[in-house]
Amino acid sequence: MIDLATDYLDIDSLLSQQELDLRSQVRQFVDDRIRPNINAWYEDAVFPQDLVKEMGSLGLLGMHLNGYGCGGRSAVEYGIAAMELEAGDSGIRTFVSVQGSLAMSAIAKFGSEEQKRQWLPGMAAGELIGCFGLTEPTAGSDPASMVTRAERVGHGWVLNGAKRWIGLASIADVAVVWAATDDGIRGFVVPTDTEGFMATPIPDKLSMRASIQCDITMENVQLPATAVLPEVTGLRGPFSCLNEARYGILWGAMGAARDAYQTVLAYADQRTQFGKPLAAFQLTQQKLVDMVLEIQKGTLVALQTGRLKDSGRLRPEQISFGKLNNVRQAIEICRSARTILGGNGITLEYSPLRHANNLESVRTYEGTDEIHTLIMGRAITGIPSFS
Repeated sequence: MIDLATDYLDIDSLLSQQELDLRSQVRQFVDDRIRPNINAWYEDAVFPQDLVKEMGSLGLLGMHLNGYGCGGRSAVEYGIAAMELEAGDSGIRTFVSVQGSLAMSAIAKFGSEEQKRQWLPGMAAGELIGCFGLTEPTAGSDPASMVTRAERVGHGWVLNGAKRWIGLASIADVAVVWAATDDGIRGFVVPTDTEGFMATPIPDKLSMRASIQCDITMENVQLPATAVLPEVTGLRGPFSCLNEARYGILWGAMGAARDAYQTVLAYADQRTQFGKPLAAFQLTQQKLVDMVLEIQKGTLVALQTGRLKDSGRLRPEQISFGKLNNVRQAIEICRSARTILGGNGITLEYSPLRHANNLESVRTYEGTDEIHTLIMGRAITGIPSFS
């Protein structure tokens, strides 16, 4: 029998047994390793680095990539994993996204055979950590204006510049850095122990506290000719990787929303005011119904987007649809859930406000609401409103 409180439209019936089995496996990992510890990690601003190899052993790192120790899973399976991880915390899902959808994806899509063999197996196993350097202090939504530059010197390159909000950089073994060259924007595979490369964690965050974001500076970083990603020039390279990450986000946001909803549904059943449970009040039921509507719709958006991706028919504009809608709705769901909790909702004992805070970062990175709105507007009208 369908449980209308958890899966009103019986979306589970649209999933294969393999997809359901993967979901159970990742959900168990979240229940065992993330939920008991996330409050302390969040409060203390600690990323649990000991989970990295565990996630590697579960096949969660670069799971949608093929070969070189990667899982070769479908897009839908990757999305399901992202949803379950973000039900635990956005910071943990963000790690998997930066590692697999950004750093590993860049090397897998555009790297040389030597680069793939050198880095991907260790990254898939969680033995090596990667980061992705695109955003700069003065170039967020407009990466074409980046000032980081790579110059040819002799048989190699010299890299100078700065990047900001770079996930994992201070613990990474390798960075994929995008820089302007005389030939256009190119990607470079930079071992982080290279002289002149420095990553500094950004402190005092109100969001993504169980994650790491950094400032990177590069001063006369000398690289061999083999450091460049040979198979791409221009913004097509980083944008291709961003779309991989955006795809995971539209699933992950629904995981955070679902966890917030389930938290307050249980609370509303147990909390008594004026002689009856909160769940008996009409306004509480309206809030719960609105959450169910948007979670079910958002999950269907994610699933259809994944099926399009697996069939090779997904367009970047369609990813923008899911990222814009699902993150925006997830934030509203988490905020509404907090109101059902009353004053208790501002504590870490309950997850909705933590999720809402994290989702403010998710809403901003990999394209703001404004950028995805304009991408969709261009697709709808055929008229670009930004250069």
